[in-house]
Amino acid sequence: MRDIIMGEFFGTMLLIILGDGVVANVLLNKSGQKGAGPVQITTAWGLAVLIPACIFGKLSGASFNPALSIALAFKGDVAYGDLPAYIIAQIAGAFVGALIVYILFKDHYDATSDRPLDVRGTFCTAPTIPNTFRNLCSEIVGTFILVFAILGFSQVDGAGTAGVDKLFVYALIVSIGMSLGGLTGYAINPARDLGPRIAYAVLPFKNKADANWSYSWIPVVGPIIGGIIAVLLYNFIFIA
Repeated sequence: MRDIIMGEFFGTMLLIILGDGVVANVLLNKSGQKGAGPVQITTAWGLAVLIPACIFGKLSGASFNPALSIALAFKGDVAYGDLPAYIIAQIAGAFVGALIVYILFKDHYDATSDRPLDVRGTFCTAPTIPNTFRNLCSEIVGTFILVFAILGFSQVDGAGTAGVDKLFVYALIVSIGMSLGGLTGYAINPARDLGPRIAYAVLPFKNKADANWSYSWIPVVGPIIGGIIAVLLYNFIFIA
């Protein structure tokens, strides 16, 4: 249990520092990389998953994602009794990671007080066009691809050799971001969105926007549904 908590907490914390950090780097005023664009963001988010996965993979399995952990429990690869430890550690790690991003970029947040939605966007996701059904579908489909592909990589001979599977996951995150990220910000991970959203809600900002709690359930429920559908289809194709 200790390995799960340590690996998932610190792994998710590092994921958010690097992931939310690149969004802050690109969006906030006075940043030396302001305006770099979506290619930098999607590439860096892939690396934000790759790096802690390589560090903590042996310790906890490097899920960093409640939807993935729940899907693996549904498949039988993670014990249901371990799920609370996974989920709590992931959300807590994401919250702390977001706090660290805030501390690092505090001056830049102050300089971007004229754009409160961009400030919020460095913490949590939002749809570019609000539509509950389609926004939910975006998170379902994105997470379906994530989980189905992670399971499917096991079909590749030698995929797990010397961390090659982590490179596959890096490519997967970049692919999802570049193909679907413009819809809802591709949370595809309840902890990645909820932990930083809570941090944004409690932190002080100039000209602060609301935390958009009316949308917040979509990047939580959608990924869980998508992950379970991925397991069902994977089992039907490869195991049944």
